[in-house]
Amino acid sequence: MHRYRSHTCGELRSADIGKDVRLSGWLHNRRNLGGILFIDLRDHHGIVQLVVHPEAPGAKAVDDTLGGLAKETVIRVDGRVVGRGADNVNAELATGDIEVEVTEVEVLGAADQVPFTINSEDGVNEERRLEYRFLDLRRERMHRNIMLRSSVISAIRQKMTAQGFNELATPILSATSPEGARDFLVPSRLHPGTFYALPQAPQQFKQLLMVAGFDRYFQIAPCFRDEDARADRSPGEFYQLDMEMSFVEQEDVFGVIERVMTELFTEFGGGRHVTSPFPRIPYRDAMLKYGSDKPDLRARLELTDVSDVFAGSGFKAFADQHVRALAVPDTAQQPRRFFDQLGEFAVEQGAKGLAWVRVGDDGQLTGPIAKFLTEENVAALRERLAAGPGTAVFFGAGAFDEVSRIMGAVRVEAARRAGHFEENVFRFCWIVDFPMYERNEDTGAIEFSHNPFSMPQGGLEALETKDPLDILAWQYDIVCNGIELSSGAIRNHEPDVMIKAFGIAGYSAEEVEREFGGMLRAFRFGAPPHGGIAPGIDRIVMLLADEPNIRETIAFPLNGNAQDLLMGAPSPVDESRLRELHLNVRRPS
Repeated sequence: MHRYRSHTCGELRSADIGKDVRLSGWLHNRRNLGGILFIDLRDHHGIVQLVVHPEAPGAKAVDDTLGGLAKETVIRVDGRVVGRGADNVNAELATGDIEVEVTEVEVLGAADQVPFTINSEDGVNEERRLEYRFLDLRRERMHRNIMLRSSVISAIRQKMTAQGFNELATPILSATSPEGARDFLVPSRLHPGTFYALPQAPQQFKQLLMVAGFDRYFQIAPCFRDEDARADRSPGEFYQLDMEMSFVEQEDVFGVIERVMTELFTEFGGGRHVTSPFPRIPYRDAMLKYGSDKPDLRARLELTDVSDVFAGSGFKAFADQHVRALAVPDTAQQPRRFFDQLGEFAVEQGAKGLAWVRVGDDGQLTGPIAKFLTEENVAALRERLAAGPGTAVFFGAGAFDEVSRIMGAVRVEAARRAGHFEENVFRFCWIVDFPMYERNEDTGAIEFSHNPFSMPQGGLEALETKDPLDILAWQYDIVCNGIELSSGAIRNHEPDVMIKAFGIAGYSAEEVEREFGGMLRAFRFGAPPHGGIAPGIDRIVMLLADEPNIRETIAFPLNGNAQDLLMGAPSPVDESRLRELHLNVRRPS
């Protein structure tokens, strides 16, 4: 028999009754019932119940050993598989029909007292969990999440290969890039005063692979950005399905990713429906109808621009403002508390309040602002919003961006509270037609609004003849349930178009040559039209695992302050290493 095990803890079934087996794992739980000792033994594959009967030969020695061990001690046991009585079957365990009568035990790895329980999801704080992440990963939910991640990545590789893509690696040590976030810099020992940058994404390299003629590339790529944490973004590093294709248009990229995502979320989504095909929503429509460029389409409500209804009206709170209305049908039975709670929610989002009216059975409006609306206002609103009896209408007024943000959140919250929200579905969409440029509110300068390497719609002619703020780009985002999974684009592969596009954003031709000389040089030797995208692995797994925080899907994440509490990173280095790297440390005053 093998030194440590003949079977895993998760594989024994009623067909194994009568077999002598050897198992190894962690002491998960212990119970003593009327002198009979029960042990739950856990390994990577599952849990099996061990039993020690006091009258069995050698039971006292086994009982003395097992009874005195700390939970999470690693043990090896020998024993015989027996069936449980009908009244003792545990339907929640795959091994619940059997148990193992222990005849011998050996301690393989002693355990100290654990700082939190492993066999239950108690309320231990995240900092403690990250400090002892190796213990946290033993818990059933975390173990399941990490194995889901492994299975998802394996499935992605198979699906991409099946569509003719080749997995190719790109450098980790590279040059700084204009992706928009801060780079992590690595000092060069051999070239004093210079630095490598960890890649924010393999953007330039994957485009160079297209220029090199590899046609279809993908990679489960590590990316590094020195940015703050959010619930859906891990600080430091993250992984993405990075892909690029040659001789394609936007719809070709969509076709590949829609197939992968539909199959992936169907396979691992636990029976939740995946809506397909994914709708294409222009950026400006998304901002108007949903208040966000990452709309949660599970909420079956839309916003409507009603600014013109109140333009020049006597209702000063709305006159000469951008006004967005949200019509919520079937609210006749909703109590006043429904309206008050939505108002409180809007205030939490930064609003001063939330104006509303409700359409009565007689077609008249009631509510706090009804008295301020003229007959013309009422008629226009009812027609514009198709607001029948029982419909509540909520209003946001102010600057476009602020109203979009607040009313976008109110839209989803109202849908949840009023029963207009789909549960147990994955609602994907593509956001398309992003503006190529935007104006910096502080400086007034024209800047890239998205990816600077994107092809402008209309090419060089658009750059030379249009107002920059009117130019759209072949850029797109893929969104699922209000979570942006990725941005992508059809790339700008023509040097003269690239130089002109950067020129509008304030870069001189000399700066473009200096910053992106490698890519420009490649483009001048014949570049194919190409495009790609890079959906985030961490966010995909977060959605599939139904976790609210991305750190719950990563084995060893940094905390919200970008610290590794387990390994003690970041950490200082001694003076000799600094001298070797030609560095002096200047600490904040």
